[in-house]
Amino acid sequence: MAAWVSVQGDAGDVGLAEYRLDELAQLSGVNARNIRAYRERGLLDPPRRVGRSAYYDDAHVAQLRLIASLLNKGFSSAHIAEFFSSVRHGQDLAEALGIERAELTAHRSPITADVSESDARTLVEAGLAELADGVFVLTDPALSAAVAASDDQPALIGTAARVARLTADAVDDLAEQAAAVSTSDPESGQAVDVTPTVVARAFNHSFHRAFRRALHLRAS
Repeated sequence: MAAWVSVQGDAGDVGLAEYRLDELAQLSGVNARNIRAYRERGLLDPPRRVGRSAYYDDAHVAQLRLIASLLNKGFSSAHIAEFFSSVRHGQDLAEALGIERAELTAHRSPITADVSESDARTLVEAGLAELADGVFVLTDPALSAAVAASDDQPALIGTAARVARLTADAVDDLAEQAAAVSTSDPESGQAVDVTPTVVARAFNHSFHRAFRRALHLRAS
C-alpha cells in the first residue's frame, strides 16, 4: 500500500503518495531487479531515504515508463543514462536525444472538431496552435496527442483555452520574476547566464507538484 508523506503547503499539510520498491515495480511494470540496476547506472533518480527505507513517488513511476519506452525504441541503457544526465543539467530532452525540432513540430494535428473563435485565438496567442491556410492546427506535441486521443475534442480544447486565459497574467508575472532571478545573483549582484530551459524545468517541476496537491485537496 502506498505511503503518504506530509508536505506543508499554503493550505496546510497535504499528503503525497510514496511507494516502496515492490509497489513501484507493480505500478511501473518494471521488476525490482531492473529498478535497482537503473539506480546503480544513473538512469533513475535516487529515492527519498528514511533510515534504511527507500521511498519513491510518481516522478519515479513516470521516469521508469520513459526508460522502458526509450529501451523499446532501441536506445541503450548507457545512452539513456547520458540523456537523463544532460536533462538534469538543464539540457532540453529533445536536444539530449538528438531530436531535431523539425521532427517535433512535424507532429501537428489539424483539428476537424468545432472550435470557437475565442478558444482558437487564445491557443494561437499562447503558442499552442496556429492557423494554417484557414485550418486550426495544434502545434504543441503533447496537447496535440491528448486531443487526438480524446472522445470530446472540443471540450478538451476549450479547457486548454480557459486555462491559458486564466493563467496568462500570472504567467507573465512569474516570467518577470524568473527573468530577474536568472539574470543576476541577488547576493553578489553578478550576472548569471541561465538558459530558459533551466528556468522552465524548475517551474514545471514545482507546478506539477503544486497541481497534484491542489487536486488532492479538491478530492478530499
